[in-house]
Amino acid sequence: MSQFAEFKFNVGTIKIEVFSDKMPITSANFVDLVNTGFYNGVHVHRTIPNFMVQFGCPNAKDPRSGKAGTGGPAPGSSYTCNGQTIKRNAGGSIPDEFRNPGCPKLSNEPFSLSMANTGQPDSGGSQFFINTVHNSFLDFFDKSTPSQHPSSAKLWRDRTSSCRSTTVQPPRTDPTRLCSASLLPWWSKHMAVLTF
Repeated sequence: MSQFAEFKFNVGTIKIEVFSDKMPITSANFVDLVNTGFYNGVHVHRTIPNFMVQFGCPNAKDPRSGKAGTGGPAPGSSYTCNGQTIKRNAGGSIPDEFRNPGCPKLSNEPFSLSMANTGQPDSGGSQFFINTVHNSFLDFFDKSTPSQHPSSAKLWRDRTSSCRSTTVQPPRTDPTRLCSASLLPWWSKHMAVLTF
C-alpha cells in the first residue's frame, strides 16, 4: 500500500504518494528520513527548467554552501523495511533496489520523484528530484544512456501548481526552502478529492 507525505515549502505545498508496495527499500528510506525530520529546513539546490527540481541534501540547509548537493544521511545509519534493518553504507547511501529481479519499471514521468545518485552503484541516499517532463532516458531500464534513477513516488492532487511552486526561483536572498515534511494518514488522499 502506498504512503502519503506532505512537504511544506516557503513558496507552497506539495503532496506525495510514496510507492511503499512497489519500491519498499527506497520508500522506507524516504519515510525514515521524513519521520526523523531529516528534510526539514533543506533548500532546493538544483533547478533545471524543462527537466527537474532536486532537493534533499542536508548541506543545502545553507543555500549558499558549496557542498549543497553532495550530502546524505549519516554513514552507517539504518532504517527498517518490512521488519528488516537496512544499514546505509559508508557514504550514507542505500542499496540499489532497481538491481533486484522483478523490480517494477516505473518511468521518470512528469511529476514523478526519483532517487538521485552519483552514477556509481549504491550511491543514492536522501536526495531526489521531481521530473518536470518525461525523462525516460533516466530510467534504469532505458539503455540509451548510463543513467539509472529509480522512480519511487509521485506528486498527487493539483500537480501543476504544486510543481510550479517548487520551481519558482525567488531572489537569492530567499531561495526555495522545505520548511517541514510529514507523513499523512492513509485516508488523506481520499479526503483531498472531496469538494463542497
